[in-house]
Amino acid sequence: MLPFQRVTIIGLGLIGSSIARAVRRHMPTVRLSGYDADPDVREAARALDLCDDVTDQPGTAVIDADLVILCVPVGAVGAAAAALAEDLPAEAIVTDVGSSKSGVARALADALPRHAVVPAHPVAGTEQSGPAAGIATLFHQRWCILTPAAMTPPVAVARVAAFWEGLGAEIATMDAERHDLVLAVTSHLPHLIAYTIVGTASDMERVTSGEVIKYSAGGFRDFTRIAASDPIMWRDVFLANRDAVLDVLDRFSADLAGLRAAIERGDGDTLQALFTRTRAIRRGIVEQGQDDARPDFGRRHD
Repeated sequence: MLPFQRVTIIGLGLIGSSIARAVRRHMPTVRLSGYDADPDVREAARALDLCDDVTDQPGTAVIDADLVILCVPVGAVGAAAAALAEDLPAEAIVTDVGSSKSGVARALADALPRHAVVPAHPVAGTEQSGPAAGIATLFHQRWCILTPAAMTPPVAVARVAAFWEGLGAEIATMDAERHDLVLAVTSHLPHLIAYTIVGTASDMERVTSGEVIKYSAGGFRDFTRIAASDPIMWRDVFLANRDAVLDVLDRFSADLAGLRAAIERGDGDTLQALFTRTRAIRRGIVEQGQDDARPDFGRRHD
C-alpha cells in the first residue's frame, strides 16, 4: 500500500526534480503534480516530463494533493506555504526538504495552522542545481531526518516516513533544535569553510586566479565543488540557522587558533594526535555507508 496517491512538489530544482524522478521509479502509479515560481524551470520540467502536470499557479498544483513537498529555499518556505493555503485540501499532509528546521517549523505552523505538517530534511544533494540536475537515486541509503512537533498526528509522521523509505532513504526522528545543531556541524560549517577557503584563494594578490585553477590539488578541488552549491539556498540556510552556526563557528575558531599555535611552536605531537583522531572519523563515515572508500570518493570521470 502506497502512503500517498497524489503528490505535489513545489520547487523543481535539484531536490524537487530528484524526488520526482525517484517517485517515477519507485512509485510509478502515484500521480505527480509540480510547480515552480520560475517559468523557465516550469518549461524545463515539462520538457523533461518530471511530473504528470506542471501548473502555472501553486494553488492549482495542490488542489487534489494528499502530500505536498515544499522544495524551496528555507527563507521562502513560509511564503510558499501561504500561497497555496487556500487551495490545500484539509486532509493533505505538508512536508519540506530544508536543511534547517526550527524556523521552517514555525513558518509552516503559522501559514498552515489547520494542516498536518511534518518537516523533513533528506541529507543528500550535489553542487548542481535546476531540474535537469535531478537524480533518481539521490536518496538511496541517505538519511532523511523528520522533525515533527509534539502535537503532530503520529499517522502523518508514519506516512511521511514511509514515503521517504519508499525512495530508498533511512529515517531518523529528532526535535528541530537538535537537528539544527547537528547539521550546523556536519553540513553548514563545512559549507561556510569551503566558501571561505575558495574566496581566500581567489582574493590572494600574490597568487593569480589562473594559478589557483591550474594547480588545484584534490583537497582544494573538493572545496570548490562544495562552494559551487546554490548561493541563494545557502544564504538562507546560514540566516535561518544563525544561532547554531555561530555556536559551532565559535568552537571551530577556537580549535583553529589552537592548531595555528601548534604549528607556530613546532608541536608535531599535537598535530599528529589531531590528524589520527580525524582519520578515524572518516573511516566511520565509510563504514556506515555514508561515503565511498574508493579513490576520489568513487566519483566517475568518464
